[in-house]
Amino acid sequence: MWDELTNELDHWAQADKLATFWWRDDDAISDTKELDDLLACADGTPVALAVIPGLADNSLARRVLRTPSVTVLQHGWRHENHATRGSNSEYPIGRDPDAVAVEFSLGVRRLSELFGPSYLPVFAPPWHGFDDSYLPLLSPAGLRAISRKGHRFGEMAFNLMISNVHCVPIQWTAPPSFGPENDYLAPIIDHLRGRRAGTLDLAEPTGILTHHLVQNARSYEFMGQLVRTIAGHRSARWLSACEVFRLAGDP
Repeated sequence: MWDELTNELDHWAQADKLATFWWRDDDAISDTKELDDLLACADGTPVALAVIPGLADNSLARRVLRTPSVTVLQHGWRHENHATRGSNSEYPIGRDPDAVAVEFSLGVRRLSELFGPSYLPVFAPPWHGFDDSYLPLLSPAGLRAISRKGHRFGEMAFNLMISNVHCVPIQWTAPPSFGPENDYLAPIIDHLRGRRAGTLDLAEPTGILTHHLVQNARSYEFMGQLVRTIAGHRSARWLSACEVFRLAGDP
């Protein structure tokens, strides 16, 4: 199926279009060996590290500040499940809006202090769980964009820019594992085809989401080949989070 991806990129070239991609990685807290593995695989490719503000430590700040290919996004507050039923969510329906607004603001303050201009005011909800009733609370807290999972339908909502992820190369087994690589190539190719054909938003970069604390060697083999395939094609490019969200520096 790698040939199908290359063929799709060739179609972008024939149409004189540039296929854009971005890489988000969730759940960062500290500078760890697992983070080393992620950055070694990326090999300079821009990575948007979604950091848990209420748990992040100074070791991660030191690592990010000496790694210019990394930018920091805001991954909830403490990555705590508040859902009483159904899928995990830190922000399910029914939470006190005032408490939620405080968490958003505390997260902005904490990540700004730790990471300075490496922090972008972009909110990535843990587990992708986020009730839309909280969207109006993000902008007043200083957040300017949101990133969830799935195709976006509109670039803006409540003064927030939207850019999502579309492929998650992991199986949530115990322990987490990696399935057939075609399971992960298919959503990438489908998103590219939809963008090119105009059935999906052409301007939304195709987003890949990893979780460095639990990714295994096979998943990094996949990501390594994806990095090389995109970097080696004249009509494909990895974007930094600053380019994706058209933001730069402090909130």
